[in-house]
Amino acid sequence: MENPIDRKYTKEHEWIKIDGDIAIVGITDFAQDQLTDVVFVELPEVGKQVDQNGNLCVVESVKSVSDIFSPISGEIVEVNRTLEDSPALINNEPFEGGWIVKLKVNNETELDQLMTSEEYNKFLAGIE
Repeated sequence: MENPIDRKYTKEHEWIKIDGDIAIVGITDFAQDQLTDVVFVELPEVGKQVDQNGNLCVVESVKSVSDIFSPISGEIVEVNRTLEDSPALINNEPFEGGWIVKLKVNNETELDQLMTSEEYNKFLAGIE
């Protein structure tokens, strides 16, 4: 799966898509592939403040339990409740229906520390 060019990426394999002052966050296709079948997502509370690179939530798969980190600082304004009943959306639609949270952006300059799709693809090439 191609990594969409309308997002930024972290070395921990999270993606972020900016829509005005709201950021949509999820994990990449590479991350979901490494996790294998996602069976549970421990969603954070709406209103929680998170720091850049701070713990956002926990994703559990048949293989492991993984912390998901926030690409930027912000306040959680929405969580994807659909994942409570359908955590496999993270595997099936990592860039669309499998999004995890929406954040109100605190500091837009933090986005400069993230990778473009092209940079992330080069980063992945060094891993695989």
